[in-house]
Amino acid sequence: MKIIMIGAPGAGKGTYAQYLRDKYCIPHISTGDIFREEVRKGTQLGLIAKQYMDRGELVPDDIVIEIVKKRLQEKDVEKGFILDGFPRTLNQAKALEEVIPVDAVIHVVVSEEVAVRRLSGRVICPVCGRVYNIYYEPKPKNDEVCDYDGSKLVRRQDDEPEIVRNRYRVFYQTFTPIIEYYKERRKLIEINGEGGISFVMPLLEKLLRENGILKLSPCRENL
Repeated sequence: MKIIMIGAPGAGKGTYAQYLRDKYCIPHISTGDIFREEVRKGTQLGLIAKQYMDRGELVPDDIVIEIVKKRLQEKDVEKGFILDGFPRTLNQAKALEEVIPVDAVIHVVVSEEVAVRRLSGRVICPVCGRVYNIYYEPKPKNDEVCDYDGSKLVRRQDDEPEIVRNRYRVFYQTFTPIIEYYKERRKLIEINGEGGISFVMPLLEKLLRENGILKLSPCRENL
């Protein structure tokens, strides 16, 4: 199962990707995480990417593509993967199709108002990266700490309502060509993400199985 998760800020794509990762034991690959790992290792690609990131600039497509390509050659992706944060441009989408064609692109759709409310209640574990919400599922058992490692949960500074509204609009300005590209290739699956994880995930899994994309058995039945 090789899929891409896309959605505006607040759509919940990270939460749904996390669920699939945990239930089916396939890697959830975030480009941000890949970049940080390459920088930490001091690889040539990582050092080049760091120069752009340190200046607050976007890493060029050719560097991003090479870093993602390298990650997708690792052994843990044999059963599949969930890409999050890539592709971000039409050139990246086309390059990915040449390297490893994906089975489906999941576009999680929510309204701007839902996105604003969700992000205003979002808290994140700085250690394991798990995302919770004090208003929606998944809620932490304790609003202050992570259920898994007990780390103090934090809020992102860019989750203020007006900033979220701007990020939402910029997302669709940027991603509409990518969405149309995958729609033309009949790889796009759009799903309403406003119902919460207990509603969205069974529906998404059903769609993936009906389309012959999800063929894995759960490695963890309790999710």
